[in-house]
Amino acid sequence: MEIVVYGIINSVSLALYALGFALVYGISRLPNFAHGALYVLSGFIAWSALNTLGLPYGLSILAALIATALIGAVIYQFVLIRVRGMEISEIIASYAIALAILEGLRWIGFKGMTYTLPSFVEGSTSVAGIAVDYQRLLVVAIGAALVAALWLFTRFTRIGLALRGMAQDERAALMLGIDSDVMAVVAMALGSALAAFAALLLLPLGNIVVESGYNVLILAISVCIVGGLGSWFGAVLAAFLIGFAQILTVVYLGSHFQMVVALLAIILTLILKPSGLFGQQKELEERV
Repeated sequence: MEIVVYGIINSVSLALYALGFALVYGISRLPNFAHGALYVLSGFIAWSALNTLGLPYGLSILAALIATALIGAVIYQFVLIRVRGMEISEIIASYAIALAILEGLRWIGFKGMTYTLPSFVEGSTSVAGIAVDYQRLLVVAIGAALVAALWLFTRFTRIGLALRGMAQDERAALMLGIDSDVMAVVAMALGSALAAFAALLLLPLGNIVVESGYNVLILAISVCIVGGLGSWFGAVLAAFLIGFAQILTVVYLGSHFQMVVALLAIILTLILKPSGLFGQQKELEERV
């Protein structure tokens, strides 16, 4: 039962890591390698608002979400829009931005293990005989609610339908009057906000450190590649596959092999099924 309980918690955490990356790529075909940096940046913004500015915790969270979404939109509008469509340049530009953010945080003094965010709810309870703190239960509950909310947003709102149209066929969407650059800005802002949402939900479980930005990026990429780039359902399913594989690895081999599982998942997927579980782009290219 411990493997089941913590496997679910770890899987939902991986899904939260990957949702923003999957959304941005699915809509604009832009691999946002600044995703992990925005995750860490939102944590430091919330910490600064709470401890330096003295804002209430709720306002600090809201400020971090809004600020990260705006930063994501600015990154696209002033940098990534200029290299959109050039795959290698997109990766280099977004990763350069990530390095600038993470190393900039380190340079101004955000380093060490002293920065933490308080839990939403203190204490723990027993689930199937396994002790689990309330924050982890909130991760599962809020993560499931977020996936459901995104599903409803993309099917029953005007902006959500426009984003789906861009994801399915950009040329047809352009013919219908949907501005691809505006939708890409919206997608980048929403994806950045999702990265911040994941950070503010998961960072209370540990410390805010610069290095976690690189780890989050690797985990998000592994989930998206295994699930199929551009497939949100595939990303959620892949998160559960990798999440349970990581927990089994921790139980039988050790915690330091967790990242190895994610890297092996990327390698094996690219060798055996490059399009991922629910991706079709590579398969279509091979048929042509």
